[in-house]
Amino acid sequence: MTVSQRNEQRRPTRTALLHGTALLVAIAGAAPALAQTTSTADTAQAAPEDGQNEITVTGYRQSIASALATKRKDIRVSDGISAEDIGKFPAQNITESIQRISGVQMQNINGRGATISIRGLGPQYALTTVNGQTFKSADFTDGFRYDIIQTELANAVQVIKSPTADMDSGGLSGTVNINTLKPLDYKTRKVVLSAKAQNSEYAGRAITPKFGASYVDQLAGGTLGVYLNLGYQKLKDRADYLFQDRWATQNVKGATIAVPRRPRYRRIDRSIDQIMGSGGVQWRPNDQWEIDANAIYARDDTHYDVNQQVFLFNTARLTPVSVANGASMVTTATNFTLENNRQEETRKLSSQGYTLSAKWRGEDGWTARAVGNYTRGHAYSREDAAILGVTIPSATLDITDPFNVKYSVAANLTDPALYNRSTLVRNEFPVGATRRTTGKEISGQGDVTKDVSLGPISQFAAGAKYRHESFVRDVGRHDLASLANRPGATATVFPALSSSSYPVGGFLNGMGSIPTSWIAPDIGAYSQAPAGAGISVPDLPAPESSYTVDRYIPAVYAMANIDTTLFNAPLRGNVGVRYEHTLQVVKGNITAPRTGSYTNVTNKIGDYTSRQDYQNVLPNLNLVLEPTSKLQLRFAAAKVLVRPILDANTSMAQTTSSVANTFPAGTNTVTVDLGQAGLKPLTADQIDLGAEWYYGAASAISVNGFYKWVKNGTFSSLVCPPSFRGTTLSRASSGDCVDSSGNIYNVTQTSNDPRIIRIRGVEFSWNQSLDRILPVDGFGFMANYTRVIPTQVAIGTGFTVRNLSKDTVNITPYWENRHFSLRLSANYRSSYVQNGADSFFATEGHTVRGRTQFDLSAGYTPNETLSFAAGIINLNNSREQAYYNNNPAIWQETSFYGRSFYLSVSTRF
Repeated sequence: MTVSQRNEQRRPTRTALLHGTALLVAIAGAAPALAQTTSTADTAQAAPEDGQNEITVTGYRQSIASALATKRKDIRVSDGISAEDIGKFPAQNITESIQRISGVQMQNINGRGATISIRGLGPQYALTTVNGQTFKSADFTDGFRYDIIQTELANAVQVIKSPTADMDSGGLSGTVNINTLKPLDYKTRKVVLSAKAQNSEYAGRAITPKFGASYVDQLAGGTLGVYLNLGYQKLKDRADYLFQDRWATQNVKGATIAVPRRPRYRRIDRSIDQIMGSGGVQWRPNDQWEIDANAIYARDDTHYDVNQQVFLFNTARLTPVSVANGASMVTTATNFTLENNRQEETRKLSSQGYTLSAKWRGEDGWTARAVGNYTRGHAYSREDAAILGVTIPSATLDITDPFNVKYSVAANLTDPALYNRSTLVRNEFPVGATRRTTGKEISGQGDVTKDVSLGPISQFAAGAKYRHESFVRDVGRHDLASLANRPGATATVFPALSSSSYPVGGFLNGMGSIPTSWIAPDIGAYSQAPAGAGISVPDLPAPESSYTVDRYIPAVYAMANIDTTLFNAPLRGNVGVRYEHTLQVVKGNITAPRTGSYTNVTNKIGDYTSRQDYQNVLPNLNLVLEPTSKLQLRFAAAKVLVRPILDANTSMAQTTSSVANTFPAGTNTVTVDLGQAGLKPLTADQIDLGAEWYYGAASAISVNGFYKWVKNGTFSSLVCPPSFRGTTLSRASSGDCVDSSGNIYNVTQTSNDPRIIRIRGVEFSWNQSLDRILPVDGFGFMANYTRVIPTQVAIGTGFTVRNLSKDTVNITPYWENRHFSLRLSANYRSSYVQNGADSFFATEGHTVRGRTQFDLSAGYTPNETLSFAAGIINLNNSREQAYYNNNPAIWQETSFYGRSFYLSVSTRF
């Protein structure tokens, strides 16, 4: 090829690069990150540019080209990623891969990806499917937990943002579909064995293993395909949090200011054992019939060791020393209680799914399909805490600099003498809860399609589906305080810390402005003590938190595929409507305050059954116009829904509890939740409008704008009804809801917001190969930017969109050749608001600061059968920090979880 020919080939790509650079610089400039990896089983070939030779791409770039090809062919608004090869996915878990798709944000636990949000709506607003069928999460109160799904399960992942009528409803924000591999797509037997060693630098530098094996084969003359995947992984990590979880108010010089009331240390050491197995059979005996069977099982056994120092400042003995920004920046507390809390928690999470489908292709363009699916998610957790309380004479908290919090305590937290029995004000074990949640679904569906030539209509389709999903939550508590004759704080039942203790050190990586070490109770010695003293602590049911929900959902749909021209340009798409009827049956418990001093659970005084049914008509339209061979214009409109969301704070029936007040003496605070069984489903009308330019091998630019009108969003607020259970209530001058005896009633009502909340945004993505720009082949990058803007609503007055970063940016530059590869991924998300339902650290006025995380990965493939990979996760030591009441100057949280390193090897034959 001559120099002039090479320059001629580069010219259109350079033009694209200049235009793309201008767009990216205009909207980004912040930080970055995208390891949006995609691939197929065979080599992907990029569509040739006009007048240019076809280009074959392999490896990482093959996966990008494959993802772009899938996006380009899809009539829906979607984005995706896929494995570079069998068992080879571009991240630690599926969550961390999905976050690199435009419009997707990730929430993490201990620094690891766990759940996602799509277009600003939290984890509970997205639907997750495997091969198009619902797959239940291990714990339905968390949103779908992707971190228990090992990446070997997925051959490809698609985030579908505009639905079609044949898709299940439930994805108000979008649907994440995980595709497992199809064994008949592979022409030969493939066996892949892999091993990985991983280390989290902040978890004792222990090296943890991962092993995987995948097998794909074709039998019976290529008519029968089978695959099997098995994996085991052990992980250890640690995260430290210093945060403020309660505030008080004081009047200083006529102004009401916020004063820190309960700073808390929290160190979480986590050990995880994961196993996962998946397999399938694909039988295609002839051109007419295909039968598929798939099974998935994933289990996660996790042990948490949580060490906490809870400083319970007495609000009557707080002195603001320095005031700014409406808060006390330097605060002195005297004569308060420190609770030394060590908690062991065991969690066993599992998800499983089984699908059987049959497809028939007849003559004259007829096809029919039948699918049966069963899926179940189950979670069990048990907490056991030992809590010791002592009195601290004084402490000073200085949050003047939110990035360098200073804290001094007038006591040596590492000295066992601090916990002499005679000085203890609390000494208990066990203190904790037991939770069991199960979500499952069984479904059956049938579909029929017919190819036609009826003007712009190329195909008609219709189908029906029946789903029965159920959710069961059973909660109990086992607290020493529930015993009538429990031992007192100074009793000799439990061991002394001078002989049975656990040293905690290096908190927050040795941050020098706070005490970073303390002595904690030996949880093993504490757990043996009650039995040795003949004390048995019962697991009491917590009826206020337990319930059962069943939903019966028959649905029918009809749709037509469009294949025509508009102004001589190809136009394809789909128009359809889905009708669903939902019958919901809720069974819960009505409770009243418990008598006696133990108030952690309530008394059940009755049962509650609520039946509710509703119908939804869900139309949708997807259109793709191709003015040129490289340019696509998209338009989509749909109505989507998500049924009432169940989270950790959900109370389905009316519950009541009561706690005695210190002041005014002789009164109680009665807490009432009026229940959520009658909530309507959340719906949204949405439109998408976008343009995509596919101009070269693994190269494309796309821009997409979206708008959602969300109806029936739920929110909780404190109300004061005229009466409750025959007791007259009214507002006192203090603003409290009280009865005639001065008892305070905190009555929570969860309602559907009658207003329409608007969410609008734009997504920009750019995939660019630099082969025609640089003299050395193999360089390129991927980037995306998402801007989401919701209607702002004051918390407690209407539906509030939480966990939303208005801006996210992902950039991944890469280089690869036949043997080597290198990628640096950067992920930035701007600040976002949380509350107690989103995070343990977000009880009051919690805004997480924007942050960027860099991940680095490298690969070496000496031959076709062997490959090595190494990487560093969180290369830049990114950490989560938060501020109070939407004011960046007021500190709320500082965290640290460090980097992780891995080295892996795989062989295939």
